[in-house]
Parts: sequence; C-alpha cells; structure tokens
Amino acid sequence: MGRDLEKYMLVERSISKKYRKEIWNPFIQAVKRYRLINAGDKIAVCISGGKDSMLMAKLIQMLNKYSDVPFEAVYLVMDPGYNKINREKIESNAELLHIPITIFETDIFDIANSVDSSPCYLCARMRRGHLYSKAKELGCNKIALGHHFSDVIETTVMGMFYGSQLQAMMPKLHSQNFEGMELIRPLYCIHEDSIIAWRRYNELEFIQCACRFTENRTVDENGISNSKRQEIKELIRRLRKDNPDIEKSIFNSIHSVCLDTFPAYKSNGKEHFFLDTYDNN
Repeated sequence: MGRDLEKYMLVERSISKKYRKEIWNPFIQAVKRYRLINAGDKIAVCISGGKDSMLMAKLIQMLNKYSDVPFEAVYLVMDPGYNKINREKIESNAELLHIPITIFETDIFDIANSVDSSPCYLCARMRRGHLYSKAKELGCNKIALGHHFSDVIETTVMGMFYGSQLQAMMPKLHSQNFEGMELIRPLYCIHEDSIIAWRRYNELEFIQCACRFTENRTVDENGISNSKRQEIKELIRRLRKDNPDIEKSIFNSIHSVCLDTFPAYKSNGKEHFFLDTYDNN
C-alpha cells in the first residue's frame, strides 16, 4: 500500500503512526499545555528550510486539517540572501511535502555581513523584525518558530555557563514591538533526536546553516557548527550516559522555579534582592 502513496503522504503517515509518540503527541501536548493555537488565529509558520521548521510546517498543516479548532496558517519563507542552491532546496522540499509556501526577499545577509561587530546578533534581530512585519502585513496575529525541546535545554544551560543568568526559552511571547503579535514555539516538547530520526527514516535532505558568514565552517550531519551551543550539546550527551533523564530534569526545573530560594531575581525588568523583604518574614 505504501508504494501507492505520494511522498508527502508517506511523510505524514510516519508522523501520525511510526513517530506518533516521539513527534505528534509532544506537538499536541505543547499546543494544548501552553495554549499556542486558538480559534480564529492566523499563524505565519516561519520556514528557514532546515529540518526543524519544515517539520513544524508539516505538523501545523496536519493539525489545521484535522483539528476542531478553526485557524489559518501561512507558510512563510523569508529569503535573507540565500545562495541559489539553498533557495532551490527550500522550494523543492516545500513542493515535495506539499507545503504551499509564500516567499519574500530581504537583503539581511548583505547588511549583517558588512558590519564588523556582532553580525550574528544583527542578523537574528533583523530576521525576527522582517518576519513580524511581513506576518502583520498578511493579517497574521502569530508567528511560529521551530525551536525544539533540545533548544530549550541548551539555551537554559548556556545562560548559566556563559551568560551568568538563569533564563529559559518561553513557549510563547508577546511581541514588544509589534502590537497584537505573538511568537509561539510548537516544537517545544519535541526532542531533536526524534526530528533527526524522522528525517532519516523519510530520507529527507534539508538545508543546514544557510548563513554566508558561517557556511564555510565545518558542520556535521545534524547541522551543528563549532560553537558554544556545540559544547553544551556534547556536555549534555555525556551527562545523559550516566543519567538518561538529565534533559527531562532540566526541562522540569524551569517549570518548578522556587523564587524563595534565590538571593536575587528579575521580574518585568526590575531587580529584586532577598534582603529587601528578609526581615518581613
């Protein structure tokens, strides 16, 4: 029977059947637990062309087809200055997976690569701003990004080790610069290892790092470059050998923060110190 199905149908079946426990169920869990999608939403599903955003697009497309909650989705591809190979790869994968993409072009790579200081930070800020602007122009009230469970864990640990802060990645955020717009992360509960396994099972090839600034760096098959994030990935992999639940513990910890045990913390941009109220207890 499988031989009679088109490729996109086989991909969808792998999500709903073979990887139901690892991908579909955690996706639905995140959507429901964090109330990511509501009736009447129009979501700009932001596709960079990598494995994460392409899977996210397919998941939201399937949810839109089967859910009782009525919502719209626009599958938005921003071209910040991709080379020809990457641009064509995104287009061919979208066609293969039957994802009706909307492409718009910017000159972000040219601008970011012309500065000497913090080009990656500038690029990220500009990309987010352009996505919000285009989404609002299209009548969307949300943008969806493809950050997954492993990104959440790594970001938390990186903040501790290199940023001197305990700061997590939120499943959704209100935009501070675009009124009425919200950012959601539907892959929040899906492990990267499951995404990689799904990609391999379906023999899919996605672009990895498309940035001109980093495209000449050594990148492994999982799209990991030589960076601080790579160091954290390796550290967590080593810790997982002794404690298979290490990532689950970190994830649960950011949902069980006890402020009473912290000597200092920030809330709404304001710093709080335990001595401020210590003698009141």
